[in-house]
Amino acid sequence: MTDAPNSNPQTLDPKSSAIQEERDITGSKPIDNTEEKLPFEALELTEPVAKALKDMGFSYCSPIQAKSLPYSLSGHDVLGKAQTGTGKTAAFLVAAFEDLLRQPPPEERFAGEARALIIAPTRELVMQIAKDAKAIGKYTDLKVHTLVGGMDFNKQLNALHSQHVDILVATPGRLLDMCERREVYLDQAEVLVIDEADRMLDMGFIPQVKRIVRMTPQKTHRQTMLFSATFSNDVLRLSEQWMHEPVTVEIEPESVATDTVEQLVYLVSSDEKLPLLVNLIHQPDVKNLMVFANRRDECRRLHEKLRNKGFRVGLLSGEIPQGKRLKTLEDFKAGRLQALIATDVAGRGIHIDGVSHVVNYMLPEEPEDYVHRIGRTGRAGNSGKSISFACENDAFRLPAIEELLGRKLVCEQPPEHLLG
Repeated sequence: MTDAPNSNPQTLDPKSSAIQEERDITGSKPIDNTEEKLPFEALELTEPVAKALKDMGFSYCSPIQAKSLPYSLSGHDVLGKAQTGTGKTAAFLVAAFEDLLRQPPPEERFAGEARALIIAPTRELVMQIAKDAKAIGKYTDLKVHTLVGGMDFNKQLNALHSQHVDILVATPGRLLDMCERREVYLDQAEVLVIDEADRMLDMGFIPQVKRIVRMTPQKTHRQTMLFSATFSNDVLRLSEQWMHEPVTVEIEPESVATDTVEQLVYLVSSDEKLPLLVNLIHQPDVKNLMVFANRRDECRRLHEKLRNKGFRVGLLSGEIPQGKRLKTLEDFKAGRLQALIATDVAGRGIHIDGVSHVVNYMLPEEPEDYVHRIGRTGRAGNSGKSISFACENDAFRLPAIEELLGRKLVCEQPPEHLLG
Protein backbone atom coordinates (compact mmCIF):
# COMPACT_ATOMS: atom_id res chain seq x y z
CA MET A 1 0.00 0.00 0.00
CA THR A 2 1.50 3.35 -1.01
CA ASP A 3 1.37 6.55 0.96
CA ALA A 4 -1.49 9.02 0.52
CA PRO A 5 -0.86 12.01 -1.73
CA ASN A 6 0.63 14.92 0.16
CA SER A 7 -2.20 17.28 -0.72
CA ASN A 8 -5.30 17.55 1.40
CA PRO A 9 -8.28 16.04 -0.47
CA GLN A 10 -10.14 19.34 -0.33
CA THR A 11 -7.51 20.98 -2.55
CA LEU A 12 -8.46 18.68 -5.41
CA ASP A 13 -11.98 20.06 -5.66
CA PRO A 14 -12.50 22.10 -8.87
CA LYS A 15 -14.56 25.25 -8.55
CA SER A 16 -18.15 24.16 -8.12
CA SER A 17 -19.44 26.57 -10.77
CA ALA A 18 -17.31 24.83 -13.38
CA ILE A 19 -18.54 21.32 -12.57
CA GLN A 20 -22.15 21.62 -11.52
CA GLU A 21 -23.47 19.67 -14.48
CA GLU A 22 -21.20 16.63 -14.03
CA ARG A 23 -23.11 13.38 -13.81
CA ASP A 24 -22.45 9.66 -13.53
CA ILE A 25 -20.51 8.28 -16.46
CA THR A 26 -23.40 6.47 -18.16
CA GLY A 27 -25.29 8.51 -20.73
CA SER A 28 -23.71 11.86 -19.98
CA LYS A 29 -21.67 14.46 -21.83
CA PRO A 30 -18.14 15.43 -20.85
CA ILE A 31 -17.82 18.91 -19.42
CA ASP A 32 -16.56 21.57 -21.81
CA ASN A 33 -15.09 23.84 -19.13
CA THR A 34 -11.83 22.04 -18.38
CA GLU A 35 -9.80 24.90 -16.96
CA GLU A 36 -9.50 23.61 -13.40
CA LYS A 37 -10.60 20.00 -13.69
CA LEU A 38 -8.51 16.93 -12.91
CA PRO A 39 -7.92 14.89 -16.09
CA PHE A 40 -8.17 11.11 -15.81
CA GLU A 41 -4.80 10.82 -17.55
CA ALA A 42 -3.18 12.53 -14.55
CA LEU A 43 -4.18 9.50 -12.47
CA GLU A 44 -2.00 7.17 -14.58
CA LEU A 45 -4.71 4.54 -14.97
CA THR A 46 -4.00 1.19 -16.56
CA GLU A 47 -4.35 1.21 -20.32
CA PRO A 48 -7.58 -0.86 -20.54
CA VAL A 49 -9.46 1.40 -18.10
CA ALA A 50 -8.09 4.62 -19.61
CA LYS A 51 -9.09 3.43 -23.09
CA ALA A 52 -12.65 2.55 -21.96
CA LEU A 53 -13.13 5.96 -20.32
CA LYS A 54 -11.90 7.65 -23.49
CA ASP A 55 -14.36 5.60 -25.57
CA MET A 56 -17.14 6.79 -23.28
CA GLY A 57 -16.19 10.41 -23.92
CA PHE A 58 -14.84 11.20 -20.46
CA SER A 59 -11.55 12.97 -19.99
CA TYR A 60 -12.05 14.86 -16.69
CA CYS A 61 -13.03 13.81 -13.18
CA SER A 62 -16.20 14.98 -11.47
CA PRO A 63 -15.65 16.45 -7.97
CA ILE A 64 -16.21 13.17 -6.09
CA GLN A 65 -13.84 11.40 -8.49
CA ALA A 66 -11.20 14.14 -8.18
CA LYS A 67 -11.40 14.03 -4.39
CA SER A 68 -11.53 10.26 -3.88
CA LEU A 69 -9.52 8.60 -6.67
CA PRO A 70 -6.05 9.86 -5.68
CA TYR A 71 -6.64 8.15 -2.32
CA SER A 72 -8.56 5.03 -3.36
CA LEU A 73 -6.02 4.34 -6.13
CA SER A 74 -3.33 4.42 -3.42
CA GLY A 75 -5.18 1.70 -1.52
CA HIS A 76 -6.75 3.87 1.17
CA ASP A 77 -10.26 3.38 2.50
CA VAL A 78 -12.62 6.16 1.37
CA LEU A 79 -15.73 7.42 3.16
CA GLY A 80 -17.65 9.50 0.63
CA LYS A 81 -20.64 11.79 1.05
CA ALA A 82 -22.23 12.14 -2.37
CA GLN A 83 -25.66 12.08 -3.95
CA THR A 84 -26.76 10.00 -6.92
CA GLY A 85 -25.67 11.78 -10.09
CA THR A 86 -22.30 13.07 -8.89
CA GLY A 87 -20.13 10.41 -10.49
CA LYS A 88 -19.63 8.27 -7.38
CA THR A 89 -20.38 5.04 -9.25
CA ALA A 90 -17.42 5.61 -11.56
CA ALA A 91 -15.32 6.74 -8.59
CA PHE A 92 -15.50 3.37 -6.85
CA LEU A 93 -15.60 1.29 -10.05
CA VAL A 94 -12.40 2.81 -11.45
CA ALA A 95 -10.67 2.19 -8.12
CA ALA A 96 -11.92 -1.41 -7.97
CA PHE A 97 -10.82 -2.20 -11.53
CA GLU A 98 -7.40 -0.67 -10.96
CA ASP A 99 -6.88 -2.74 -7.82
CA LEU A 100 -7.82 -5.99 -9.55
CA LEU A 101 -5.76 -5.24 -12.66
CA ARG A 102 -2.63 -4.33 -10.70
CA GLN A 103 -2.83 -7.33 -8.36
CA PRO A 104 -2.58 -10.76 -10.01
CA PRO A 105 -5.45 -13.11 -9.13
CA PRO A 106 -4.76 -16.08 -6.84
CA GLU A 107 -3.34 -19.09 -8.65
CA GLU A 108 -6.09 -21.28 -7.27
CA ARG A 109 -9.61 -19.89 -7.48
CA PHE A 110 -12.95 -21.43 -6.65
CA ALA A 111 -16.36 -20.91 -8.21
CA GLY A 112 -18.25 -18.09 -6.51
CA GLU A 113 -15.11 -16.61 -4.93
CA ALA A 114 -15.37 -12.83 -5.39
CA ARG A 115 -12.34 -10.55 -5.62
CA ALA A 116 -14.37 -7.32 -5.30
CA LEU A 117 -17.82 -6.94 -3.73
CA ILE A 118 -20.21 -4.03 -4.27
CA ILE A 119 -23.38 -3.95 -2.16
CA ALA A 120 -26.28 -1.67 -3.16
CA PRO A 121 -29.80 -1.38 -1.70
CA THR A 122 -31.99 -1.83 -4.79
CA ARG A 123 -32.14 -4.11 -7.81
CA GLU A 124 -32.20 -1.16 -10.20
CA LEU A 125 -29.06 0.31 -8.69
CA VAL A 126 -27.26 -3.06 -8.81
CA MET A 127 -28.13 -3.46 -12.49
CA GLN A 128 -26.99 0.09 -13.27
CA ILE A 129 -23.67 -0.36 -11.42
CA ALA A 130 -23.07 -3.63 -13.27
CA LYS A 131 -23.82 -1.96 -16.60
CA ASP A 132 -21.31 0.80 -15.83
CA ALA A 133 -18.78 -1.80 -14.67
CA LYS A 134 -19.03 -3.73 -17.92
CA ALA A 135 -18.50 -0.52 -19.89
CA ILE A 136 -15.42 0.47 -17.85
CA GLY A 137 -14.04 -3.08 -17.96
CA LYS A 138 -14.75 -3.90 -21.62
CA TYR A 139 -11.03 -4.05 -22.51
CA THR A 140 -10.23 -6.30 -19.56
CA ASP A 141 -10.96 -9.97 -18.99
CA LEU A 142 -12.46 -9.27 -15.56
CA LYS A 143 -15.91 -10.80 -15.09
CA VAL A 144 -18.81 -8.83 -13.57
CA HIS A 145 -21.66 -10.77 -11.91
CA THR A 146 -24.92 -9.59 -10.35
CA LEU A 147 -27.03 -11.10 -7.59
CA VAL A 148 -30.49 -9.61 -7.01
CA GLY A 149 -33.76 -10.86 -5.64
CA GLY A 150 -36.82 -11.13 -7.86
CA MET A 151 -34.87 -12.67 -10.75
CA ASP A 152 -34.13 -16.28 -11.72
CA PHE A 153 -32.11 -17.86 -8.91
CA ASN A 154 -30.77 -20.76 -10.96
CA LYS A 155 -29.73 -18.49 -13.80
CA GLN A 156 -27.65 -16.39 -11.41
CA LEU A 157 -26.23 -19.55 -9.82
CA ASN A 158 -25.24 -21.01 -13.20
CA ALA A 159 -23.48 -17.76 -14.10
CA LEU A 160 -21.45 -17.96 -10.88
CA HIS A 161 -20.34 -21.47 -11.77
CA SER A 162 -19.63 -20.78 -15.44
CA GLN A 163 -16.80 -18.25 -14.97
CA HIS A 164 -14.68 -16.64 -12.29
CA VAL A 165 -16.20 -13.86 -10.17
CA ASP A 166 -13.98 -10.80 -10.28
CA ILE A 167 -16.54 -8.11 -9.43
CA LEU A 168 -19.77 -9.09 -7.69
CA VAL A 169 -22.56 -6.49 -7.47
CA ALA A 170 -25.43 -7.53 -5.21
CA THR A 171 -28.38 -6.64 -3.04
CA PRO A 172 -27.95 -7.82 0.57
CA GLY A 173 -30.77 -10.39 0.70
CA ARG A 174 -29.86 -12.47 -2.35
CA LEU A 175 -26.14 -12.22 -1.57
CA LEU A 176 -26.62 -13.48 1.99
CA ASP A 177 -28.78 -16.32 0.67
CA MET A 178 -26.01 -17.37 -1.77
CA CYS A 179 -23.37 -17.12 0.96
CA GLU A 180 -25.37 -19.27 3.38
CA ARG A 181 -25.82 -21.89 0.63
CA ARG A 182 -22.03 -21.83 0.17
CA GLU A 183 -22.36 -20.76 -3.45
CA VAL A 184 -20.54 -17.46 -2.86
CA TYR A 185 -17.35 -16.96 -0.84
CA LEU A 186 -16.19 -13.55 0.37
CA ASP A 187 -13.11 -14.49 2.41
CA GLN A 188 -10.78 -13.51 -0.46
CA ALA A 189 -12.41 -10.15 -1.25
CA GLU A 190 -9.78 -7.48 -1.85
CA VAL A 191 -12.23 -4.60 -2.28
CA LEU A 192 -15.54 -3.94 -0.50
CA VAL A 193 -17.87 -1.15 -1.63
CA ILE A 194 -21.02 -0.24 0.30
CA ASP A 195 -23.12 2.15 -1.78
CA GLU A 196 -25.94 4.33 -0.42
CA ALA A 197 -25.39 3.32 3.19
CA ASP A 198 -28.08 5.72 4.41
CA ARG A 199 -30.63 4.01 2.17
CA MET A 200 -29.51 0.63 3.51
CA LEU A 201 -30.35 1.92 6.98
CA ASP A 202 -33.73 3.24 5.85
CA MET A 203 -34.64 -0.10 4.29
CA GLY A 204 -33.57 -2.16 7.30
CA PHE A 205 -30.71 -3.94 5.51
CA ILE A 206 -27.94 -3.16 8.00
CA PRO A 207 -28.24 -6.42 10.02
CA GLN A 208 -27.80 -8.35 6.75
CA VAL A 209 -24.92 -6.13 5.63
CA LYS A 210 -23.18 -6.62 8.99
CA ARG A 211 -23.33 -10.40 8.51
CA ILE A 212 -21.97 -10.02 4.98
CA VAL A 213 -19.08 -7.78 6.08
CA ARG A 214 -18.10 -10.33 8.74
CA MET A 215 -17.60 -12.87 5.91
CA THR A 216 -14.99 -10.65 4.22
CA PRO A 217 -11.35 -10.30 5.35
CA GLN A 218 -10.76 -8.07 8.37
CA LYS A 219 -10.77 -4.37 7.60
CA THR A 220 -6.97 -4.05 7.66
CA HIS A 221 -6.73 -6.72 4.95
CA ARG A 222 -9.18 -5.28 2.43
CA GLN A 223 -9.91 -1.89 0.90
CA THR A 224 -13.31 -0.50 1.88
CA MET A 225 -15.21 2.32 0.19
CA LEU A 226 -18.47 3.50 1.73
CA PHE A 227 -20.72 6.08 0.09
CA SER A 228 -23.76 7.78 1.56
CA ALA A 229 -25.91 10.78 0.70
CA THR A 230 -25.82 11.80 4.37
CA PHE A 231 -23.40 11.35 7.25
CA SER A 232 -25.85 10.50 10.01
CA ASN A 233 -24.54 9.26 13.35
CA ASP A 234 -25.56 5.74 12.36
CA VAL A 235 -23.60 5.91 9.10
CA LEU A 236 -20.52 7.26 10.90
CA ARG A 237 -20.73 4.49 13.51
CA LEU A 238 -20.85 1.88 10.74
CA SER A 239 -17.85 3.45 9.03
CA GLU A 240 -15.89 3.17 12.28
CA GLN A 241 -16.73 -0.53 12.49
CA TRP A 242 -16.02 -1.39 8.87
CA MET A 243 -13.22 0.93 7.73
CA HIS A 244 -9.51 1.35 8.49
CA GLU A 245 -8.31 4.96 8.77
CA PRO A 246 -10.56 6.19 5.95
CA VAL A 247 -10.07 9.41 4.02
CA THR A 248 -13.33 11.40 4.14
CA VAL A 249 -14.51 13.26 1.03
CA GLU A 250 -17.73 15.26 0.75
CA ILE A 251 -19.73 16.67 -2.14
CA GLU A 252 -22.46 18.97 -0.87
CA PRO A 253 -26.06 18.57 -2.15
CA GLU A 254 -26.02 22.05 -3.68
CA SER A 255 -23.77 20.75 -6.45
CA VAL A 256 -26.52 18.31 -7.45
CA ALA A 257 -29.47 20.73 -7.38
CA THR A 258 -28.10 22.31 -10.53
CA ASP A 259 -28.97 25.57 -12.23
CA THR A 260 -30.37 23.50 -15.10
CA VAL A 261 -33.43 22.57 -12.97
CA GLU A 262 -36.20 25.14 -12.52
CA GLN A 263 -37.81 24.44 -9.14
CA LEU A 264 -41.41 25.46 -8.40
CA VAL A 265 -43.74 24.75 -5.50
CA TYR A 266 -47.50 24.91 -6.13
CA LEU A 267 -49.60 25.56 -3.02
CA VAL A 268 -52.70 23.38 -3.42
CA SER A 269 -55.31 21.50 -1.47
CA SER A 270 -55.07 17.72 -1.42
CA ASP A 271 -58.17 17.55 -3.69
CA GLU A 272 -56.47 19.69 -6.32
CA LYS A 273 -53.43 17.46 -6.76
CA LEU A 274 -54.89 14.95 -9.20
CA PRO A 275 -56.52 17.44 -11.62
CA LEU A 276 -53.35 19.54 -11.48
CA LEU A 277 -51.22 16.52 -12.43
CA VAL A 278 -53.63 15.54 -15.23
CA ASN A 279 -53.43 19.02 -16.74
CA LEU A 280 -49.65 19.07 -16.40
CA ILE A 281 -49.34 15.85 -18.39
CA HIS A 282 -51.34 17.49 -21.20
CA GLN A 283 -48.97 20.47 -21.45
CA PRO A 284 -47.04 20.56 -24.76
CA ASP A 285 -43.64 21.09 -23.09
CA VAL A 286 -44.01 17.97 -20.92
CA LYS A 287 -42.21 15.35 -22.97
CA ASN A 288 -41.71 12.72 -20.30
CA LEU A 289 -42.55 12.99 -16.65
CA MET A 290 -41.49 11.27 -13.44
CA VAL A 291 -43.93 11.52 -10.53
CA PHE A 292 -42.84 10.71 -6.97
CA ALA A 293 -44.97 9.74 -4.00
CA ASN A 294 -43.77 8.48 -0.63
CA ARG A 295 -45.22 4.99 -0.26
CA ARG A 296 -46.00 2.00 -2.43
CA ASP A 297 -49.74 2.16 -1.81
CA GLU A 298 -49.83 5.87 -2.68
CA CYS A 299 -48.00 5.22 -5.94
CA ARG A 300 -50.28 2.28 -6.75
CA ARG A 301 -53.46 4.33 -6.24
CA LEU A 302 -52.13 7.23 -8.31
CA HIS A 303 -51.06 4.86 -11.10
CA GLU A 304 -54.52 3.31 -11.16
CA LYS A 305 -56.29 6.70 -11.25
CA LEU A 306 -54.17 7.91 -14.18
CA ARG A 307 -54.68 4.67 -16.11
CA ASN A 308 -58.42 4.95 -15.60
CA LYS A 309 -58.22 8.39 -17.21
CA GLY A 310 -56.59 6.90 -20.27
CA PHE A 311 -52.95 7.84 -19.66
CA ARG A 312 -50.05 5.55 -20.57
CA VAL A 313 -48.25 5.37 -17.24
CA GLY A 314 -45.75 3.02 -15.63
CA LEU A 315 -45.22 2.09 -12.00
CA LEU A 316 -41.88 1.56 -10.22
CA SER A 317 -41.98 0.34 -6.63
CA GLY A 318 -40.49 -2.45 -4.58
CA GLU A 319 -43.51 -4.70 -5.02
CA ILE A 320 -43.24 -4.79 -8.83
CA PRO A 321 -41.44 -7.92 -10.18
CA GLN A 322 -37.97 -7.17 -11.54
CA GLY A 323 -38.77 -8.24 -15.11
CA LYS A 324 -41.75 -5.92 -15.24
CA ARG A 325 -39.71 -3.06 -13.75
CA LEU A 326 -37.06 -3.40 -16.46
CA LYS A 327 -39.74 -3.48 -19.18
CA THR A 328 -41.37 -0.36 -17.67
CA LEU A 329 -38.05 1.48 -17.70
CA GLU A 330 -37.44 0.53 -21.34
CA ASP A 331 -40.93 1.72 -22.31
CA PHE A 332 -40.34 5.02 -20.53
CA LYS A 333 -36.95 5.56 -22.15
CA ALA A 334 -38.45 4.78 -25.56
CA GLY A 335 -41.24 7.32 -25.08
CA ARG A 336 -44.03 4.76 -24.98
CA LEU A 337 -45.17 6.05 -21.57
CA GLN A 338 -46.38 9.55 -20.73
CA ALA A 339 -45.42 9.33 -17.08
CA LEU A 340 -43.59 7.12 -14.62
CA ILE A 341 -44.85 6.87 -11.02
CA ALA A 342 -42.12 5.91 -8.54
CA THR A 343 -41.21 5.58 -4.90
CA ASP A 344 -37.92 7.03 -3.70
CA VAL A 345 -36.40 3.58 -3.22
CA ALA A 346 -37.26 2.52 -6.78
CA GLY A 347 -36.24 5.88 -8.20
CA ARG A 348 -32.78 5.85 -6.62
CA GLY A 349 -29.96 5.08 -9.02
CA ILE A 350 -32.08 5.25 -12.19
CA HIS A 351 -30.19 6.93 -15.02
CA ILE A 352 -32.52 8.29 -17.71
CA ASP A 353 -31.53 11.23 -19.86
CA GLY A 354 -34.20 13.52 -21.27
CA VAL A 355 -36.68 13.59 -18.36
CA SER A 356 -38.30 16.97 -18.90
CA HIS A 357 -40.30 17.24 -15.67
CA VAL A 358 -40.26 15.82 -12.16
CA VAL A 359 -43.40 16.17 -10.03
CA ASN A 360 -43.27 15.71 -6.28
CA TYR A 361 -46.89 14.63 -5.88
CA MET A 362 -46.08 14.45 -2.19
CA LEU A 363 -43.16 16.25 -0.58
CA PRO A 364 -40.62 13.69 0.64
CA GLU A 365 -40.31 12.87 4.32
CA GLU A 366 -36.50 13.13 4.10
CA PRO A 367 -35.08 16.37 2.63
CA GLU A 368 -32.27 14.46 0.89
CA ASP A 369 -34.85 12.61 -1.19
CA TYR A 370 -35.95 15.93 -2.70
CA VAL A 371 -32.46 16.36 -4.11
CA HIS A 372 -32.47 12.81 -5.48
CA ARG A 373 -35.83 13.36 -7.11
CA ILE A 374 -35.03 16.59 -8.90
CA GLY A 375 -31.76 15.04 -10.03
CA ARG A 376 -33.78 12.90 -12.44
CA THR A 377 -34.17 15.96 -14.70
CA GLY A 378 -31.76 18.63 -15.90
CA ARG A 379 -29.22 15.92 -16.75
CA ALA A 380 -26.44 15.90 -19.33
CA GLY A 381 -26.64 19.66 -19.78
CA ASN A 382 -30.35 19.71 -20.61
CA SER A 383 -32.81 21.96 -18.81
CA GLY A 384 -35.58 20.52 -16.68
CA LYS A 385 -38.36 21.50 -14.33
CA SER A 386 -39.27 20.25 -10.88
CA ILE A 387 -42.80 20.95 -9.62
CA SER A 388 -43.76 20.13 -6.04
CA PHE A 389 -47.34 19.98 -4.79
CA ALA A 390 -47.51 21.34 -1.23
CA CYS A 391 -50.82 20.81 0.55
CA GLU A 392 -52.05 21.07 4.10
CA ASN A 393 -50.65 17.61 4.87
CA ASP A 394 -47.03 18.07 3.84
CA ALA A 395 -46.18 21.78 3.43
CA PHE A 396 -44.45 21.68 6.84
CA ARG A 397 -41.62 19.72 5.13
CA LEU A 398 -40.56 22.70 3.01
CA PRO A 399 -38.31 24.48 5.56
CA ALA A 400 -36.06 21.42 5.99
CA ILE A 401 -35.74 21.06 2.20
CA GLU A 402 -34.86 24.74 1.85
CA GLU A 403 -32.28 24.47 4.63
CA LEU A 404 -30.62 21.55 2.84
CA LEU A 405 -30.61 23.42 -0.46
CA GLY A 406 -29.38 26.62 1.13
CA ARG A 407 -32.03 28.64 -0.72
CA LYS A 408 -35.71 29.54 -0.65
CA LEU A 409 -38.04 27.78 -3.07
CA VAL A 410 -40.55 29.75 -5.14
CA CYS A 411 -44.02 29.02 -3.71
CA GLU A 412 -47.05 30.14 -5.72
CA GLN A 413 -50.61 29.32 -6.60
CA PRO A 414 -50.82 27.15 -9.73
CA PRO A 415 -51.97 28.91 -12.91
CA GLU A 416 -55.72 28.82 -13.47
CA HIS A 417 -55.42 26.81 -16.70
CA LEU A 418 -53.79 23.97 -14.77
CA LEU A 419 -56.65 23.71 -12.30
CA GLY A 420 -59.53 24.01 -14.76
